[in-house]
Amino acid sequence: MNTLSVKVTKKTVEARDIVSFELMASDGGDLPSFAAGAHVDVHVAPGIVRQYSLCNAPHERHRYRIAVLRDPASRGGSAGMHDAVAEGDVIQISAPKNHFALTAAPRVLLLAGGIGVTPLLCMAQAMAASGADFDMHYCGRSLSSIAFQAEIAASAYGDKVHFHADDGAAEQKLDIQRLLAANAVGTPLYVCGPGGFIDFVMQSARQAGWEDSQIHREYFGAAAVSNADAHAFEVQAASTGKRYRIPADKSVIEVLAEQGVEIPVSCEQGVCGTCITRVLEGVPDHRDMYFNDEEHARNDQFTPCCSRAKSALLVLDI
Repeated sequence: MNTLSVKVTKKTVEARDIVSFELMASDGGDLPSFAAGAHVDVHVAPGIVRQYSLCNAPHERHRYRIAVLRDPASRGGSAGMHDAVAEGDVIQISAPKNHFALTAAPRVLLLAGGIGVTPLLCMAQAMAASGADFDMHYCGRSLSSIAFQAEIAASAYGDKVHFHADDGAAEQKLDIQRLLAANAVGTPLYVCGPGGFIDFVMQSARQAGWEDSQIHREYFGAAAVSNADAHAFEVQAASTGKRYRIPADKSVIEVLAEQGVEIPVSCEQGVCGTCITRVLEGVPDHRDMYFNDEEHARNDQFTPCCSRAKSALLVLDI
């Protein structure tokens, strides 16, 4: 896997439990270009790769900036970034990838929950630079947990960003119904943050008449999924015809890796899309947060890191 070597030139505490990292090419050159909504894979430690959205302006080629929330249930990613990565360190990252691209529209709504602000901050900067019309609402548990407040307030687009703290006065809390009613149905809506926040925004938008195609979302983590109902099934590699039994207590990725069949994987939660594999026959049991309902219904691809099978056999394009 090709990676970029970057130096951590700045590490800054942005809010409670949130630290940002400025990354510059270790050779001093320009970094690959990116568009709003992009992320990079960061090699935090051997065997630990995590995805972090780029939150600086897309026109910048001299640096990338990411921000990381310390997760109390960290499996080594956020804790490693907070505790082990320091200014001056050289780390490996991927070139930018984008599964959350911003598309041109007369007006756009941005809704951020907590650390979900990072890709939306990049979008806000891009739209401010182009003169596009947008409105951004940034929600957090408290003002102390809302990052980049001073930076946003001092920016050219500061008047377009509205902060909402759960523990603040009632009049400053997000009134999603009022917000949606004040915008034309179908205005592109981009939402990022915890799963509960995204689900709340999506349900509210649907009830207000928005189609799913107009609601763009990116999850930062998947809720724990119970495998109590998991059962064994088989997968077949279309290229060789060989079949592999997937027991109830193992994922497709795990079994295939044990047999020397490698599928690129990163988050292992069905969030990032790295391991997406085409399904040629059979019916997947989708357990990811990456695809929308329409994509799930097609049953032509799945995430083998966490999804399983409803049918006895899945034939995969591997």
